[in-house]
Amino acid sequence: MKDLEIHSTSVCDSTEIGEGVVIGSHSNVEAGTRLGNRVVIKSGVHLFGGIIVEDGVHIGANAAFANERLPGDLSGTAKPIVLRAGCIIGANATICPGVTIGERAIVDAGAVVTQSVQPHVIVAGNPARVIGFADTPAAQVDVPKHSNGRVETIPSKVKGVRALQLPFISDPRGNLTVGEFGRSLPFVPKRYFITFDVPNSSIRGEHAHRVCEQFLICVKGSCAVVVDDGSQREEFALDRPTFGVYVPPMVWATEYKHSQDSTLLVFASHYYDPADYIRNYHEFLQAAKAGA
Repeated sequence: MKDLEIHSTSVCDSTEIGEGVVIGSHSNVEAGTRLGNRVVIKSGVHLFGGIIVEDGVHIGANAAFANERLPGDLSGTAKPIVLRAGCIIGANATICPGVTIGERAIVDAGAVVTQSVQPHVIVAGNPARVIGFADTPAAQVDVPKHSNGRVETIPSKVKGVRALQLPFISDPRGNLTVGEFGRSLPFVPKRYFITFDVPNSSIRGEHAHRVCEQFLICVKGSCAVVVDDGSQREEFALDRPTFGVYVPPMVWATEYKHSQDSTLLVFASHYYDPADYIRNYHEFLQAAKAGA
């Protein structure tokens, strides 16, 4: 063990410890816990055997990790908790058995996490819900005061993604917007689907497609879509029926922040094919890297 800094009031019985680990006061790291490099554990933390803590994880003071052992099992948890590289666990947070906190995800102080958290996600509350994405800037999109009747393209820093500002036609009888597939819109769809009555605390999507293209418009209410090409991420607010986001193949997309009346219309370039979906983020990163 190299550069291990452990407070005199703490106990560390683990032998699987990386370099540059810091353990604060009145903490206990049981045998069987795996600590990566540069892990920081603040005061009052108890890590049970079997918990996996990867490189660069920061655990705040008095964070609690629930323990479920099998009968007669003294070596570790029945459902191990995994803290992926670079994630942050806030002070007084509670992590339940079997939960995985993804890379660079952030658990807010006092949150109670009952389900696994995807990479880069920020969660808060009891039970914890998604409130944002770390290292993910919001796209700056101006709402035009007047429409010239043409579709305006807004580029994204995410590879292949672009937003489209659709025409807004004001009429005393009721306003209108329009798009023409094969002309102003990016592809001719073979399928559409609509999500509605989505709880505000829920997130949808969380996958990429190998070949299918998608175009998203929130025709009522609002939600947000986060797009991720494996190296860049950006968040778009879908809050009007004259604005849509084109998501090409091999871009990970997640929808959240649904308003109570959110109605999201998604056009797809292909018929439904389960084999076209990539639902594991690590698999997506490997595929995106291989295709780069």
